[in-house]
Amino acid sequence: MADDAPPYRRDRRRMPAAERRRQIIEVTTRLISERGFWGLSTQDVADRCGLTVQGLLHHVGSKEGLLASVLEQSETEDALQLATQLGAGVNPADSAAGSAGQPMVDLRQVCAAIVSRNATQPEIVRLQAVLAAESLEPRHPAHGYFLARHRRALAGLAELAKTISAQPQSLARQILATMDGLQLQWLRDPDSVDLVKEWTAASEVIFGQAGQQTSAFPPE
Repeated sequence: MADDAPPYRRDRRRMPAAERRRQIIEVTTRLISERGFWGLSTQDVADRCGLTVQGLLHHVGSKEGLLASVLEQSETEDALQLATQLGAGVNPADSAAGSAGQPMVDLRQVCAAIVSRNATQPEIVRLQAVLAAESLEPRHPAHGYFLARHRRALAGLAELAKTISAQPQSLARQILATMDGLQLQWLRDPDSVDLVKEWTAASEVIFGQAGQQTSAFPPE
C-alpha cells in the first residue's frame, strides 16, 4: 500500500567516499541540532542519505561513530575558519606569541573573531549547545569530549588574558559564560538578538573591568 512506502528513496548513485562522508556528517549535524544525540536514529540518517543502515554503518561504524565524526569535522572547520579570520595559527593559545615573544593576536581580537564566526553558523552553534547540555550526563558518549574542549578553551583564553588581567583564569571564565549565555539567547530568539552587537556591548564591560583590576596592581 502507498502508506507503507518509505518516506525517502534509496539513492543508488555511487558517490566518492569523501563526498558520501560529508553528506552523512551534514545530515547528522542537522538532526542532532534538532533532536540531540539521544533522539538521533541511524535509520533517519540512512534514509536522508538514501542509504541502508548497513551502508551508513560501513562509513561510520556506529551511532557513536557518527557523533565522533560530526564533532571532529565541526572542530576542524571551526579552527580553520578562526585561523583565517585571525591570520594566525589554528589554536589561539598557540599563536598568542610570535617568534620575538610579542603577541600576534590579543584576547579581544580572538573573542570578536569567535563571536563573528558563530553568528554565521547558527546550526553549528545549536549543535554544540544541545550536545554540551546533554553531555553533562557522565554516561553521554561526548561527556569527555566537551569537558576537554571546555578546559582547552579556558586555558587558551586565560593564556591570552595574562597581558591584561591580574586574574586571567577568572576573566576567561567570565568571557566563556557571557558568550554561552548570549548565544543561547540568540538561538532562542534570533530576530530579537544581534549576537555580534550584544557581544560588543558586553565586551566593553568585561574588558573595562579587567583593565581596572590590572591597574590596581602596580608593576613590581
